[in-house]
Amino acid sequence: MKKLYKSEDNKVLCGVCGGLGEFLGIDPTIVRLIWVVLALAAGSGLLIYILAAIIMPRRPLD
Repeated sequence: MKKLYKSEDNKVLCGVCGGLGEFLGIDPTIVRLIWVVLALAAGSGLLIYILAAIIMPRRPLD
């Protein structure tokens, strides 16, 4: 079972988009571009990113 975690490898700010990309199996750059477009179009993307950065857990150390 896959779980959603912040990415430690594909991190630019907090690892939210990298984690989403790893979870969905797509390139994190595509997730970042979609996030920017939605943030500019809808206006609440920054707030959602901040909430996701707070809510999403870090990957536990193995």
